[in-house]
Amino acid sequence: MRLKDCHNFRDFRRLAQKRLPSPIFDYIDGAADDETTYARNAASFGEVDLIPNVLRGVKDVDLSVTVMGQKLDLPVYCSPTALQRLFHHDGERAVGAAAAKFGTMFGVSSLGTVSLEELRKKHSNPQVYQFYFHKDRGLNRAMMQRAKEAGVEVMMLTVDSITGGNRERDKRTGFSIPFRLNAKGLSQFVLKPAWGINYVRHEKFSLPQLDEHVNMGSGTASIGQYFTEMLDPAMNWDDVAEMVDLWGGPFCLKGIMSAEDAVRAAEIGCAGVVISNHGGRQLDGSRAPFDQLEEIVQAAGDRLDVMLDSGVTRGSHVLKALSLGAKAVGLGRYYLFPLAAAGQQGVERAMGLMRDELIRDMRLMGRTRIDQLDRDNLRFRQGGLP
Repeated sequence: MRLKDCHNFRDFRRLAQKRLPSPIFDYIDGAADDETTYARNAASFGEVDLIPNVLRGVKDVDLSVTVMGQKLDLPVYCSPTALQRLFHHDGERAVGAAAAKFGTMFGVSSLGTVSLEELRKKHSNPQVYQFYFHKDRGLNRAMMQRAKEAGVEVMMLTVDSITGGNRERDKRTGFSIPFRLNAKGLSQFVLKPAWGINYVRHEKFSLPQLDEHVNMGSGTASIGQYFTEMLDPAMNWDDVAEMVDLWGGPFCLKGIMSAEDAVRAAEIGCAGVVISNHGGRQLDGSRAPFDQLEEIVQAAGDRLDVMLDSGVTRGSHVLKALSLGAKAVGLGRYYLFPLAAAGQQGVERAMGLMRDELIRDMRLMGRTRIDQLDRDNLRFRQGGLP
């Protein structure tokens, strides 16, 4: 299979699987426990049907949205994800460039592999800095100050990962960063020598946002230790409120799943929340974000911008979320598999396909602007949302 033969998420996933050693592929593809929530994330969109209107004059379609004060040409953005140069040597550089080409927002993780300063200098499209809450309060403040000095527009605190999820695929291969693979995991790298050759021929793998705390060589901590030892499970609303005030700009909480928490986020001054279960990678058995969307929008959607991620692989999924009140939709695995398959070209092809799907589906729906989408566009199947 070649890149030009990829026409949807499944195609990109297959191509990535052919090119990546299975421990790395499973790191992207896997989820927590029995992976039931992972499966539910995608299935939830299938329980709601779109109702199109015809003869509406839809020659020109405007996909632009404004979210947390940021103008985007598309109602989708590239969610911040960790370890991207492990999947392809260009990593966040490829994703940032592709997002810039399509005029949309992208995120840089505190576990990212390219510095947020480098990406901010290269691209003018909106940039999110995603970080975790550490026991070391000074480190939290320093990370926000660094982002502010770099010119990052939006701070995004992930609140559903105070400890790592139980990702059993990784345990079976011994996958960790730095690499500590067991015999089964190592054998899979032997089967994909091209990845290994490419890995050693490019710049040394690092985590520039946390290079003083998580060393990729013989250093201070592994990624697993980072989650279990450095993050603070005692984080509470007072801690977050202090950070919102300290940032003084658009602040977003990622990993909100209840209406009560969304309302509380609005009360402490957050500009947005992302309804997310971390792609099913944290609490297995939790509800799908799309299933929670309407309830959260009704509770808090007039006080902050509600976004959604997890399970989104089609333009029709995006339209369903926008119809229920989401301001924008985050993409994760949707662009990570194309990144792994073909770097920047892969991400650009995936984003182009998404844009084309959105335009085509908007025309078929009889809509020319995103703000014309509402709940009347949808019908809920028996057993689906009320």
